[in-house]
Amino acid sequence: MSGRRRLHDSARGVIDYALARRAALAGLRSGRLRQHDVCDAQPYLLRAARFHGERSTDPCPVCRAESMSTVTYTYGDCFRAEVNGRARATRELAELAGQLPEFTVFVVEVCLACKWNHLRTSYVLGTGEPLKRRARS
Repeated sequence: MSGRRRLHDSARGVIDYALARRAALAGLRSGRLRQHDVCDAQPYLLRAARFHGERSTDPCPVCRAESMSTVTYTYGDCFRAEVNGRARATRELAELAGQLPEFTVFVVEVCLACKWNHLRTSYVLGTGEPLKRRARS
């Protein structure tokens, strides 16, 4: 799937990080940045890309390898602590958006070959209803 995937219909607060991505790649090509400055994916992110990422048809912008993946993370007050920040399949988002009040989605591209990684986009999903807090006992 392409890095330019279609966002969920109810996405709001969309932030596209394409300009920052282009600036990082331009810095690399001009020599202002070195490859190890931009190809610095942490082991945890590489593991998430390997086991939970979705293959991209786009080649890596740094090494041109075809080992790019996108990893989708979800964060929000509506999630229990142990699943907040979890990598999720894109197909899960529609169901979550219909059930939960509000959460933020972060989509990160990762190259398993050279460790390039960059935040592609972030957006908010959910029903928009206020979060119902349980009373403490």
